[in-house]
Amino acid sequence: MADENTIDNTISELPDLPDQSSAIGYDERRKEPPRGKLYCYDWLGDIPGGLAEFDMVEVQFKNTRKGYYKNSTNIPLEKGDMVAVEASPGHDIGEVTLTGELVKLQMKKANIKPDAEIRRVFRKAKPADLEKYEEAKAKEVDTMIRSRKIAESLQLKMKIGDVEYQGDGNKAIFYYIADERVDFRQLIKVLAETFKVRIEMKQIGARQEAGRIGGIGPCGRPLCCSSWMTSFISVATSAARYQDISLNPQKLAGQCAKLKCCLNFEVDAYVEAVKRMPAKDIRLETADNTYFHFKTDIFKREITYSTDKSIPANLVTIDAARAFEIIAMNKNGEKPLKLQRDGDEKPKAVSEFGDIIGQDSLTRFDKKKKKKKKNNNKLNGVGEDSRRSENQPDGRNSRNERGDRRNRNRNGRGGTNNRGGENNNNQPQTDA
Repeated sequence: MADENTIDNTISELPDLPDQSSAIGYDERRKEPPRGKLYCYDWLGDIPGGLAEFDMVEVQFKNTRKGYYKNSTNIPLEKGDMVAVEASPGHDIGEVTLTGELVKLQMKKANIKPDAEIRRVFRKAKPADLEKYEEAKAKEVDTMIRSRKIAESLQLKMKIGDVEYQGDGNKAIFYYIADERVDFRQLIKVLAETFKVRIEMKQIGARQEAGRIGGIGPCGRPLCCSSWMTSFISVATSAARYQDISLNPQKLAGQCAKLKCCLNFEVDAYVEAVKRMPAKDIRLETADNTYFHFKTDIFKREITYSTDKSIPANLVTIDAARAFEIIAMNKNGEKPLKLQRDGDEKPKAVSEFGDIIGQDSLTRFDKKKKKKKKNNNKLNGVGEDSRRSENQPDGRNSRNERGDRRNRNRNGRGGTNNRGGENNNNQPQTDA
Protein backbone atom coordinates (compact mmCIF):
# COMPACT_ATOMS: atom_id res chain seq x y z
CA MET A 1 0.00 0.00 0.00
CA ALA A 2 2.89 2.34 0.78
CA ASP A 3 4.26 1.85 -2.71
CA GLU A 4 0.89 2.66 -4.30
CA ASN A 5 0.54 5.85 -2.20
CA THR A 6 4.04 6.92 -3.18
CA ILE A 7 3.24 6.46 -6.89
CA ASP A 8 -0.02 8.45 -6.58
CA ASN A 9 1.73 11.31 -4.81
CA THR A 10 4.47 11.37 -7.44
CA ILE A 11 1.93 11.54 -10.27
CA SER A 12 0.01 14.35 -8.58
CA GLU A 13 3.22 16.38 -8.18
CA LEU A 14 4.06 16.21 -11.91
CA PRO A 15 3.57 19.53 -13.75
CA ASP A 16 0.63 19.76 -16.12
CA LEU A 17 1.53 19.40 -19.79
CA PRO A 18 0.78 22.46 -21.95
CA ASP A 19 -2.33 22.39 -24.10
CA GLN A 20 -1.09 21.55 -27.60
CA SER A 21 -4.45 21.85 -29.30
CA SER A 22 -3.57 25.40 -30.36
CA ALA A 23 -0.23 24.21 -31.74
CA ILE A 24 -1.80 21.71 -34.11
CA GLY A 25 -1.05 22.78 -37.64
CA TYR A 26 -3.48 23.33 -40.45
CA ASP A 27 -2.59 20.05 -42.12
CA GLU A 28 -3.52 18.05 -38.99
CA ARG A 29 -6.84 19.85 -38.45
CA ARG A 30 -8.08 19.14 -41.93
CA LYS A 31 -10.18 16.06 -42.44
CA GLU A 32 -8.59 15.45 -45.83
CA PRO A 33 -4.98 15.96 -46.90
CA PRO A 34 -4.43 19.19 -48.84
CA ARG A 35 -4.28 19.04 -52.60
CA GLY A 36 -0.78 19.87 -53.80
CA LYS A 37 -1.53 22.73 -56.16
CA LEU A 38 -4.24 24.21 -53.89
CA TYR A 39 -2.32 24.25 -50.64
CA CYS A 40 0.07 27.15 -49.99
CA TYR A 41 2.27 27.27 -46.90
CA ASP A 42 1.98 30.63 -45.13
CA TRP A 43 5.65 31.40 -44.54
CA LEU A 44 4.79 35.01 -43.59
CA GLY A 45 2.35 34.05 -40.85
CA ASP A 46 4.81 34.22 -37.92
CA ILE A 47 6.88 37.18 -39.09
CA PRO A 48 6.31 40.32 -36.98
CA GLY A 49 5.72 43.73 -38.51
CA GLY A 50 2.12 43.48 -39.74
CA LEU A 51 2.85 41.13 -42.66
CA ALA A 52 0.22 38.72 -41.34
CA GLU A 53 -2.48 41.42 -41.49
CA PHE A 54 -4.39 41.79 -44.76
CA ASP A 55 -8.08 42.28 -45.42
CA MET A 56 -8.24 39.62 -48.18
CA VAL A 57 -8.59 35.89 -47.53
CA GLU A 58 -8.37 32.86 -49.79
CA VAL A 59 -11.36 30.49 -49.66
CA GLN A 60 -11.46 27.01 -51.18
CA PHE A 61 -14.63 25.27 -52.34
CA LYS A 62 -15.19 21.84 -53.83
CA ASN A 63 -12.27 20.29 -55.74
CA THR A 64 -10.14 22.89 -57.54
CA ARG A 65 -12.36 25.99 -57.18
CA LYS A 66 -10.90 28.82 -55.12
CA GLY A 67 -11.80 32.46 -54.63
CA TYR A 68 -10.51 35.62 -52.93
CA TYR A 69 -12.86 37.57 -50.67
CA LYS A 70 -12.61 40.75 -48.64
CA ASN A 71 -12.88 40.57 -44.87
CA SER A 72 -14.52 43.98 -44.55
CA THR A 73 -15.83 43.44 -41.00
CA ASN A 74 -12.40 42.32 -39.67
CA ILE A 75 -13.62 38.93 -38.52
CA PRO A 76 -10.76 37.01 -36.83
CA LEU A 77 -10.19 34.20 -39.30
CA GLU A 78 -7.68 31.35 -39.29
CA LYS A 79 -6.85 28.56 -41.68
CA GLY A 80 -9.45 25.84 -41.60
CA ASP A 81 -12.38 28.07 -40.61
CA MET A 82 -15.63 27.53 -42.50
CA VAL A 83 -17.07 30.86 -43.68
CA ALA A 84 -20.16 32.10 -45.50
CA VAL A 85 -19.19 34.32 -48.43
CA GLU A 86 -21.12 36.41 -50.91
CA ALA A 87 -22.44 34.65 -53.99
CA SER A 88 -24.81 35.35 -56.84
CA PRO A 89 -27.48 34.71 -55.71
CA GLY A 90 -27.39 33.99 -51.96
CA HIS A 91 -24.25 32.84 -50.17
CA ASP A 92 -21.72 30.04 -50.49
CA ILE A 93 -19.85 27.98 -47.88
CA GLY A 94 -16.10 27.48 -48.14
CA GLU A 95 -12.95 26.89 -46.12
CA VAL A 96 -10.29 29.50 -45.42
CA THR A 97 -6.99 28.27 -46.80
CA LEU A 98 -4.77 31.38 -46.61
CA THR A 99 -4.69 34.68 -44.74
CA GLY A 100 -2.30 37.61 -44.45
CA GLU A 101 0.05 39.32 -46.86
CA LEU A 102 0.67 36.16 -48.84
CA VAL A 103 -2.86 36.39 -50.24
CA LYS A 104 -1.75 39.46 -52.22
CA LEU A 105 0.97 37.41 -53.92
CA GLN A 106 -1.50 34.64 -54.68
CA MET A 107 -3.93 37.11 -56.25
CA LYS A 108 -1.12 38.49 -58.41
CA LYS A 109 -0.26 34.96 -59.48
CA ALA A 110 -3.92 34.32 -60.38
CA ASN A 111 -3.95 37.48 -62.58
CA ILE A 112 -6.71 39.15 -60.58
CA LYS A 113 -6.80 42.81 -61.56
CA PRO A 114 -7.08 45.52 -58.87
CA ASP A 115 -10.28 46.92 -60.38
CA ALA A 116 -11.99 43.52 -60.43
CA GLU A 117 -15.17 42.98 -58.43
CA ILE A 118 -14.29 41.68 -54.98
CA ARG A 119 -16.99 39.95 -52.95
CA ARG A 120 -17.26 39.98 -49.17
CA VAL A 121 -17.03 37.50 -46.32
CA PHE A 122 -20.35 37.54 -44.46
CA ARG A 123 -19.60 35.58 -41.30
CA LYS A 124 -18.25 32.37 -39.91
CA ALA A 125 -20.47 29.48 -40.87
CA LYS A 126 -23.16 28.68 -38.31
CA PRO A 127 -24.34 25.12 -37.53
CA ALA A 128 -27.48 25.76 -39.58
CA ASP A 129 -25.33 26.86 -42.54
CA LEU A 130 -23.16 23.75 -42.30
CA GLU A 131 -26.21 21.49 -42.07
CA LYS A 132 -27.69 22.99 -45.22
CA TYR A 133 -24.29 22.78 -46.90
CA GLU A 134 -24.01 19.05 -46.16
CA GLU A 135 -27.54 18.45 -47.47
CA ALA A 136 -26.63 20.18 -50.74
CA LYS A 137 -23.45 18.12 -51.09
CA ALA A 138 -25.37 14.88 -50.58
CA LYS A 139 -27.49 15.61 -53.67
CA GLU A 140 -24.56 16.10 -56.06
CA VAL A 141 -24.02 12.49 -57.16
CA ASP A 142 -27.71 11.81 -57.78
CA THR A 143 -28.04 15.10 -59.67
CA MET A 144 -25.07 14.23 -61.88
CA ILE A 145 -26.49 10.82 -62.82
CA ARG A 146 -29.95 12.21 -63.60
CA SER A 147 -28.51 15.09 -65.61
CA ARG A 148 -26.50 12.65 -67.74
CA LYS A 149 -29.69 10.77 -68.61
CA ILE A 150 -31.43 14.03 -69.49
CA ALA A 151 -28.57 15.09 -71.77
CA GLU A 152 -28.64 11.67 -73.43
CA SER A 153 -32.38 11.90 -74.01
CA LEU A 154 -31.89 15.29 -75.70
CA GLN A 155 -29.20 13.68 -77.93
CA LEU A 156 -26.52 16.17 -76.90
CA LYS A 157 -22.90 15.16 -77.60
CA MET A 158 -21.56 16.10 -74.20
CA LYS A 159 -20.52 14.44 -70.97
CA ILE A 160 -21.41 15.91 -67.59
CA GLY A 161 -18.40 15.15 -65.44
CA ASP A 162 -19.24 16.79 -62.13
CA VAL A 163 -21.93 18.80 -60.31
CA GLU A 164 -21.31 21.31 -57.53
CA TYR A 165 -24.07 22.81 -55.42
CA GLN A 166 -23.75 26.23 -53.85
CA GLY A 167 -23.60 26.30 -50.06
CA ASP A 168 -27.20 27.51 -49.66
CA GLY A 169 -28.52 25.01 -52.26
CA ASN A 170 -29.97 27.70 -54.57
CA LYS A 171 -27.54 27.17 -57.44
CA ALA A 172 -25.80 24.24 -59.13
CA ILE A 173 -22.74 24.31 -61.40
CA PHE A 174 -22.58 21.57 -64.06
CA TYR A 175 -19.10 20.82 -65.44
CA TYR A 176 -19.22 19.18 -68.87
CA ILE A 177 -16.89 17.99 -71.63
CA ALA A 178 -17.68 18.34 -75.33
CA ASP A 179 -15.55 18.09 -78.46
CA GLU A 180 -17.84 20.38 -80.44
CA ARG A 181 -20.00 23.39 -79.73
CA VAL A 182 -23.18 22.32 -77.90
CA ASP A 183 -26.49 24.18 -77.84
CA PHE A 184 -27.66 23.40 -74.30
CA ARG A 185 -30.41 26.02 -73.98
CA GLN A 186 -33.08 23.35 -73.90
CA LEU A 187 -30.97 21.34 -71.43
CA ILE A 188 -30.83 24.29 -69.02
CA LYS A 189 -34.63 24.64 -69.11
CA VAL A 190 -35.14 20.93 -68.39
CA LEU A 191 -32.56 20.92 -65.57
CA ALA A 192 -34.08 24.00 -63.96
CA GLU A 193 -37.56 22.46 -64.03
CA THR A 194 -36.27 19.14 -62.69
CA PHE A 195 -34.03 20.30 -59.82
CA LYS A 196 -35.69 23.67 -59.01
CA VAL A 197 -32.35 25.52 -58.78
CA ARG A 198 -30.44 28.05 -60.81
CA ILE A 199 -28.24 26.33 -63.44
CA GLU A 200 -24.74 27.32 -64.53
CA MET A 201 -22.83 25.37 -67.21
CA LYS A 202 -19.01 25.34 -67.31
CA GLN A 203 -17.02 23.58 -70.02
CA ILE A 204 -13.75 21.91 -69.03
CA GLY A 205 -11.21 19.81 -70.90
CA ALA A 206 -10.34 16.16 -70.46
CA ARG A 207 -7.20 17.03 -68.50
CA GLN A 208 -9.17 19.30 -66.17
CA GLU A 209 -11.65 16.50 -65.56
CA ALA A 210 -8.84 14.10 -64.67
CA GLY A 211 -7.47 16.72 -62.29
CA ARG A 212 -10.85 17.10 -60.57
CA ILE A 213 -11.34 13.34 -60.21
CA GLY A 214 -7.73 12.39 -59.39
CA GLY A 215 -6.10 8.97 -59.55
CA ILE A 216 -2.82 7.07 -59.71
CA GLY A 217 -0.64 7.22 -62.81
CA PRO A 218 1.38 4.37 -64.38
CA CYS A 219 4.43 5.63 -62.47
CA GLY A 220 2.72 4.76 -59.18
CA ARG A 221 2.36 8.38 -58.04
CA PRO A 222 -0.75 10.64 -57.92
CA LEU A 223 -1.64 12.30 -61.20
CA CYS A 224 0.34 15.48 -61.87
CA CYS A 225 -2.83 17.30 -62.98
CA SER A 226 -4.43 16.64 -59.59
CA SER A 227 -1.38 17.25 -57.39
CA TRP A 228 0.75 20.19 -58.60
CA MET A 229 0.08 21.22 -62.22
CA THR A 230 -1.83 24.49 -62.60
CA SER A 231 -1.59 25.09 -66.36
CA PHE A 232 -1.95 22.55 -69.16
CA ILE A 233 0.22 22.86 -72.27
CA SER A 234 -0.70 21.03 -75.45
CA VAL A 235 1.28 17.82 -76.02
CA ALA A 236 2.22 16.66 -79.53
CA THR A 237 3.47 13.33 -80.82
CA SER A 238 6.72 15.04 -81.84
CA ALA A 239 7.67 15.00 -78.15
CA ALA A 240 7.65 11.20 -78.27
CA ARG A 241 9.66 11.15 -81.52
CA TYR A 242 12.39 13.34 -80.08
CA GLN A 243 12.74 10.94 -77.13
CA ASP A 244 12.69 7.82 -79.35
CA ILE A 245 9.53 6.49 -77.68
CA SER A 246 7.45 4.01 -79.63
CA LEU A 247 4.25 5.58 -80.92
CA ASN A 248 1.94 3.21 -79.09
CA PRO A 249 -1.34 4.98 -78.26
CA GLN A 250 -1.98 2.75 -75.25
CA LYS A 251 1.38 3.68 -73.72
CA LEU A 252 1.35 7.38 -74.63
CA ALA A 253 -2.22 8.14 -73.49
CA GLY A 254 -3.05 8.95 -69.88
CA GLN A 255 -6.23 8.41 -67.91
CA CYS A 256 -7.82 11.38 -69.68
CA ALA A 257 -7.36 9.59 -73.06
CA LYS A 258 -5.00 12.40 -74.12
CA LEU A 259 -1.24 12.35 -74.52
CA LYS A 260 0.51 12.27 -71.14
CA CYS A 261 1.62 15.65 -69.84
CA CYS A 262 4.93 14.15 -68.68
CA LEU A 263 6.04 13.77 -72.31
CA ASN A 264 6.83 17.49 -72.23
CA PHE A 265 8.92 17.35 -69.07
CA GLU A 266 12.22 16.23 -70.68
CA VAL A 267 11.65 16.98 -74.35
CA ASP A 268 13.68 20.23 -74.18
CA ALA A 269 16.74 18.33 -72.91
CA TYR A 270 16.39 15.84 -75.76
CA VAL A 271 16.05 18.62 -78.35
CA GLU A 272 19.25 20.26 -77.11
CA ALA A 273 21.08 16.91 -77.08
CA VAL A 274 20.01 16.10 -80.65
CA LYS A 275 21.48 19.39 -81.86
CA ARG A 276 24.93 18.15 -80.76
CA MET A 277 24.58 14.91 -82.73
CA PRO A 278 25.06 14.30 -86.49
CA ALA A 279 21.96 14.58 -88.65
CA LYS A 280 20.17 11.35 -89.48
CA ASP A 281 20.18 11.91 -93.24
CA ILE A 282 23.99 12.12 -93.52
CA ARG A 283 25.72 9.12 -95.10
CA LEU A 284 29.24 8.10 -94.14
CA GLU A 285 31.57 6.97 -96.94
CA THR A 286 34.41 4.51 -96.36
CA ALA A 287 36.78 2.78 -98.69
CA ASP A 288 34.62 -0.32 -98.99
CA ASN A 289 31.04 0.68 -98.04
CA THR A 290 28.47 3.43 -97.60
CA TYR A 291 26.88 3.57 -94.16
CA PHE A 292 23.39 4.88 -93.32
CA HIS A 293 22.04 6.02 -89.97
CA PHE A 294 20.28 3.25 -88.04
CA LYS A 295 19.78 4.49 -84.45
CA THR A 296 21.12 7.00 -81.94
CA ASP A 297 21.86 6.63 -78.22
CA ILE A 298 21.60 10.17 -76.87
CA PHE A 299 22.77 9.28 -73.36
CA LYS A 300 25.98 7.58 -74.51
CA ARG A 301 26.38 9.94 -77.52
CA GLU A 302 26.78 6.96 -79.83
CA ILE A 303 25.38 6.35 -83.32
CA THR A 304 24.83 3.00 -85.01
CA TYR A 305 25.21 2.81 -88.80
CA SER A 306 24.13 0.13 -91.25
CA THR A 307 25.30 -0.70 -94.78
CA ASP A 308 21.66 -1.08 -95.87
CA LYS A 309 19.23 1.81 -95.75
CA SER A 310 16.12 -0.23 -94.93
CA ILE A 311 17.32 -3.21 -92.88
CA PRO A 312 20.06 -3.63 -90.25
CA ALA A 313 23.15 -5.05 -91.96
CA ASN A 314 26.79 -4.95 -90.81
CA LEU A 315 25.96 -2.69 -87.89
CA VAL A 316 28.79 -0.52 -86.60
CA THR A 317 28.54 1.72 -83.52
CA ILE A 318 30.76 4.79 -83.17
CA ASP A 319 30.75 7.87 -80.96
CA ALA A 320 29.61 11.32 -82.09
CA ALA A 321 33.16 12.71 -82.27
CA ARG A 322 34.22 9.95 -84.70
CA ALA A 323 31.11 10.57 -86.81
CA PHE A 324 31.89 14.30 -87.14
CA GLU A 325 35.48 13.38 -88.00
CA ILE A 326 34.40 11.10 -90.87
CA ILE A 327 31.91 13.72 -92.12
CA ALA A 328 34.75 16.27 -92.32
CA MET A 329 36.92 13.74 -94.16
CA ASN A 330 34.14 13.01 -96.68
CA LYS A 331 33.72 16.74 -97.36
CA ASN A 332 37.43 16.91 -98.23
CA GLY A 333 37.09 13.93 -100.57
CA GLU A 334 38.79 11.46 -98.22
CA LYS A 335 37.46 8.06 -97.25
CA PRO A 336 38.70 6.18 -94.19
CA LEU A 337 39.33 2.46 -94.38
CA LYS A 338 36.64 1.77 -91.73
CA LEU A 339 34.29 3.61 -89.46
CA GLN A 340 35.86 2.70 -86.15
CA ARG A 341 39.23 3.96 -85.04
CA ASP A 342 42.14 1.60 -84.77
CA GLY A 343 41.91 -0.15 -81.44
CA ASP A 344 38.25 0.77 -80.86
CA GLU A 345 36.94 -2.60 -81.98
CA LYS A 346 35.73 -4.53 -78.99
CA PRO A 347 35.87 -8.33 -79.06
CA LYS A 348 32.55 -10.03 -78.79
CA ALA A 349 31.82 -11.04 -75.23
CA VAL A 350 31.42 -14.79 -74.81
CA SER A 351 28.62 -15.74 -72.51
CA GLU A 352 29.59 -17.69 -69.44
CA PHE A 353 26.89 -20.29 -69.94
CA GLY A 354 24.89 -21.72 -72.77
CA ASP A 355 21.15 -22.02 -72.78
CA ILE A 356 21.08 -25.79 -73.02
CA ILE A 357 17.77 -26.55 -71.35
CA GLY A 358 15.89 -23.49 -72.67
CA GLN A 359 15.90 -21.41 -69.51
CA ASP A 360 15.87 -18.17 -71.52
CA SER A 361 12.91 -19.17 -73.65
CA LEU A 362 9.91 -16.88 -73.37
CA THR A 363 7.49 -19.78 -73.70
CA ARG A 364 9.09 -22.06 -71.11
CA PHE A 365 6.21 -21.59 -68.67
CA ASP A 366 3.47 -22.16 -71.23
CA LYS A 367 1.51 -25.37 -70.94
CA LYS A 368 2.33 -27.78 -73.73
CA LYS A 369 -0.59 -29.21 -75.59
CA LYS A 370 -0.82 -33.00 -75.32
CA LYS A 371 -1.56 -34.95 -78.48
CA LYS A 372 -4.67 -37.08 -78.29
CA LYS A 373 -3.98 -40.79 -78.86
CA LYS A 374 -6.41 -42.74 -80.98
CA ASN A 375 -8.13 -45.60 -79.20
CA ASN A 376 -7.50 -48.53 -81.56
CA ASN A 377 -9.03 -51.00 -79.10
CA LYS A 378 -12.56 -49.81 -79.88
CA LEU A 379 -11.93 -50.13 -83.60
CA ASN A 380 -10.80 -53.73 -83.15
CA GLY A 381 -13.82 -54.61 -81.04
CA VAL A 382 -11.93 -54.94 -77.79
CA GLY A 383 -13.86 -53.69 -74.79
CA GLU A 384 -13.13 -52.79 -71.21
CA ASP A 385 -12.40 -56.41 -70.26
CA SER A 386 -9.38 -56.61 -72.51
CA ARG A 387 -7.87 -53.41 -71.04
CA ARG A 388 -8.34 -54.78 -67.55
CA SER A 389 -6.63 -58.01 -68.51
CA GLU A 390 -3.65 -56.08 -69.80
CA ASN A 391 -3.18 -54.36 -66.43
CA GLN A 392 -3.33 -57.60 -64.45
CA PRO A 393 0.12 -58.66 -63.19
CA ASP A 394 -0.61 -62.43 -63.30
CA GLY A 395 1.56 -63.18 -66.32
CA ARG A 396 -1.22 -64.14 -68.72
CA ASN A 397 -0.72 -63.61 -72.40
CA SER A 398 -3.14 -60.76 -73.17
CA ARG A 399 -2.35 -60.88 -76.88
CA ASN A 400 -3.61 -64.50 -77.16
CA GLU A 401 -6.76 -63.62 -75.23
CA ARG A 402 -7.57 -60.78 -77.60
CA GLY A 403 -7.08 -63.14 -80.55
CA ASP A 404 -9.46 -65.69 -79.04
CA ARG A 405 -12.11 -63.01 -78.49
CA ARG A 406 -11.81 -61.80 -82.07
CA ASN A 407 -12.27 -65.40 -83.33
CA ARG A 408 -15.35 -65.87 -81.17
CA ASN A 409 -16.86 -62.58 -82.29
CA ARG A 410 -16.16 -63.42 -85.93
CA ASN A 411 -17.78 -66.84 -85.57
CA GLY A 412 -20.76 -65.34 -83.77
CA ARG A 413 -21.33 -62.82 -86.56
CA GLY A 414 -21.16 -65.60 -89.12
CA GLY A 415 -23.99 -67.45 -87.34
CA THR A 416 -21.99 -70.65 -86.55
CA ASN A 417 -20.31 -72.08 -83.53
CA ASN A 418 -17.13 -74.16 -83.54
CA ARG A 419 -18.51 -76.75 -81.19
CA GLY A 420 -21.81 -77.94 -82.48
CA GLY A 421 -22.95 -76.33 -85.68
CA GLU A 422 -25.58 -74.39 -83.77
CA ASN A 423 -26.10 -70.67 -83.86
CA ASN A 424 -25.86 -68.42 -80.79
CA ASN A 425 -29.59 -68.75 -80.05
CA ASN A 426 -29.38 -72.63 -79.97
CA GLN A 427 -31.53 -72.86 -83.09
CA PRO A 428 -30.94 -75.39 -85.89
CA GLN A 429 -28.56 -74.23 -88.58
CA THR A 430 -30.08 -73.41 -91.93
CA ASP A 431 -28.37 -73.73 -95.24
CA ALA A 432 -27.60 -70.57 -97.11
